[in-house]
Amino acid sequence: MRFLRLFFVVVLALLLVAIALANRGLVTLALFPANIGRYLGGEYSVELPLFLVILVSIAFGMLAGLIWEWLREAHIRREASARRAEVARLESEVGHLRERHAAPTDDVLAILDEPSTKPAQPAAARPVAPSDAAAGLPAPR
Repeated sequence: MRFLRLFFVVVLALLLVAIALANRGLVTLALFPANIGRYLGGEYSVELPLFLVILVSIAFGMLAGLIWEWLREAHIRREASARRAEVARLESEVGHLRERHAAPTDDVLAILDEPSTKPAQPAAARPVAPSDAAAGLPAPR
């Protein structure tokens, strides 16, 4: 992937250098149409190489398109932000509901759910009744 990116950058750089070398001639870039600048108090024009005019106009067009799309998609970003806030609020509410409803409300269930304070005896340490062992029944718990 890095090779493809490097290849693309090199081709683009060579293309830009070729455009710059082929369009080195000077052009006059005027702010106002002919003779109107004279009435406004001066000649508002500058002479630049043609490749510079081409590259600056491409960059200006890309910047204008970027700003246009950013403004066009503002309502989408606003809606996404509102939905993110709503999802966070609902997740918080679900968490609070889980905490509130996780505890048993019945006293009998609360007693049954409490861990016992004395440790459980291992199965080997408990005495086995002879009648249960003879019958093949499991040891009592």
